[in-house]
Amino acid sequence: MAVDPTAPSPGTSAALEPGVALGQTAVAGEGGVGPYKLALRRLRRNRTALAFGAMFLVIVVMCLCAPLYSKYVAHTTPSANHITDTVKVGGKTEDVVSPGGIPIGPTWQGRFFLGADSNGRDVAVRLLYGGRNSLEIGFIATLISCLLATIIALAAGYYRGVIDGVLSRTMDLIWAYPVILLGIALGTALAVGGLDFGLFTVSGASLWIPAIIIGVVYVPYMAKPLRGQVLSLREKEFVEAARSQGAGNLRIMFREILPNVASSIIVFIPLMIANAILLEAALSFLGAGVQPPNPSWGTMIGDGIRLIPSAMHLTLIPGAMLVLAVLGINVFGDGVRDALDPRAEVRIEH
Repeated sequence: MAVDPTAPSPGTSAALEPGVALGQTAVAGEGGVGPYKLALRRLRRNRTALAFGAMFLVIVVMCLCAPLYSKYVAHTTPSANHITDTVKVGGKTEDVVSPGGIPIGPTWQGRFFLGADSNGRDVAVRLLYGGRNSLEIGFIATLISCLLATIIALAAGYYRGVIDGVLSRTMDLIWAYPVILLGIALGTALAVGGLDFGLFTVSGASLWIPAIIIGVVYVPYMAKPLRGQVLSLREKEFVEAARSQGAGNLRIMFREILPNVASSIIVFIPLMIANAILLEAALSFLGAGVQPPNPSWGTMIGDGIRLIPSAMHLTLIPGAMLVLAVLGINVFGDGVRDALDPRAEVRIEH
């Protein structure tokens, strides 16, 4: 069951003042300081969140440097096979893949630093390129979800009536299906025929397919709580004042209401990235996400399962990278939520 990260904490009853964004509260001795500057100060004091955020940033930078590592260190590509090759380890020559089909383990040197897979491909190179694909899908899917969820929430919460009914029931229909099952169904169907938008087409092997699927299935996760906030904000005095001054509906939605839900959107972004990366790994593991020969952490885990226990590194290494990336962005996201929560200071002091 999805949990609304912007919901009030138990035991608190403070309400936002009309026209004041989430996180915009008065703090003694800090008059005139904006809400986001106060949130940044709180976040800087959260050493744990900053440490995990830095860890996630390091993983992102490592994956972005995959072409450099592939060219200047490993001297191979993520798809190059080296089944018949040999490598020197500790002065001894060893087969990259033994006659029995068992790949070499980590050599802790330039070539095959983390070992090879059953096709003789460098695991370290595939890990970095797979991370690039997983992170790219995660970020694109989050962007799609945020854009669609924000537009749907603003339209449904502001106009209400028939528009709200149609959009809300559509979100309920999407959310009624388990995300993995819906992702598998859509991924399997689109992997065969791709997408045709008229002006351009997307092939079934493109990374855009899992990104679009994940972005769409997670729209209700963000749109439903944002719609509730918009419903509340549209009744506030500052909206009535803007309407009395002749402001149109679009101006009220994007100039008055949207800034007041911006903090909630910011809170959702790291959580959506983490969920998108996890769902991509699950879909790729099941064959409905990233399609071969493109690597991803999910496909690497799926390939390594077949060689347990003779080659544990094929499963443990991408699994550990996936856990570290998701853990890092999740903990950092919790820190961002606490920093933007106007009741965070009260909970700490009491």
